[in-house]
Amino acid sequence: MAALAAGIPHTSGLNTVNRQCSSGLTAVNQIANQIRVGQIDIGIGAGVESMTFGYGPSSQPDGFSDLVLSNPEAADCTLPMGITSENVAAQYKVPRDRQDHFAALSFQKAAAAQKANKFSGEILPIKVSWVDPKTEQEKEVVVDKDDGVRDGVTKESLSKLKPAFSKTGSTHAGNASQVSDGAAAVLLARRSVAKKLGLPIVGKFVAASVVGVPPKIMGVGPAYAIPKVLEKTGLSISDIDFFEVNEAFASQAVMSLDHLGIPWENDKPGEKSKCNRWGGAIAIGHPLGCTGARQIATALNIAKQDGEKVFCTSMCIGTGMGMAGVFVNEQ
Repeated sequence: MAALAAGIPHTSGLNTVNRQCSSGLTAVNQIANQIRVGQIDIGIGAGVESMTFGYGPSSQPDGFSDLVLSNPEAADCTLPMGITSENVAAQYKVPRDRQDHFAALSFQKAAAAQKANKFSGEILPIKVSWVDPKTEQEKEVVVDKDDGVRDGVTKESLSKLKPAFSKTGSTHAGNASQVSDGAAAVLLARRSVAKKLGLPIVGKFVAASVVGVPPKIMGVGPAYAIPKVLEKTGLSISDIDFFEVNEAFASQAVMSLDHLGIPWENDKPGEKSKCNRWGGAIAIGHPLGCTGARQIATALNIAKQDGEKVFCTSMCIGTGMGMAGVFVNEQ
């Protein structure tokens, strides 16, 4: 329905894929592989999610088979994601102070990038009707920026927030990804077809890898998915100009970066940091299906503006996985 409404003809094939937080990257990987084996010449890998649409207790599943729940790891798949964040923080000893430091940097980087209009190259302005809650009048507005980015956030201001999932925990509203709506799309084509159609070649998909991890600490996914895709491509951490690692929670992002030896603690907004140069999901938001494609769009934008070549995107996946992809900028 969405494809038809967007003007894509009914003669085009379409399918949907659900791999939680990596659905967008999975869609891109699927399109790339279909091009690679000759099934198609061009396709769109897209992702969309309305987190606010299904937000609240009513969004929880009605129940699961007792047989399924009798398996401890299967039962762990039903854990609230906030609890998995607390599990990572506890198991890998990630203190709240470092989580809040990381989260504050995400907001500061994103706010600086937004002020400098750096995101404009990856955002399609859309006109929408909006009802002003104060006047109840309907207005037409143009959405051309992410509205979750908050300026002026500091580690000290975040330290005042109460834990959201455990009274003794460290995960709270300021160091977790936001409840956001969003969509992103990546157009992929065989190089000869792109040239024939006169399409600009902005980058190259190289490879992607998926790993499984224990569901109760699903956030550690990038720590193991990134090495796997680097091994497949014959690259090392030092060969990657920069990373986009999704910030589902500060706890898991910090653990993953520390595990891989990717520096972040001395990052400064506006500088060429090694990871999440313009902030991440804590500041921008994490609409699950959208994120994988959004990270690619943001990374290509960063690569163009900063003159970088090779980048890697990665995210943890609810129920216990991680995914990573390697791309080359050709702009």
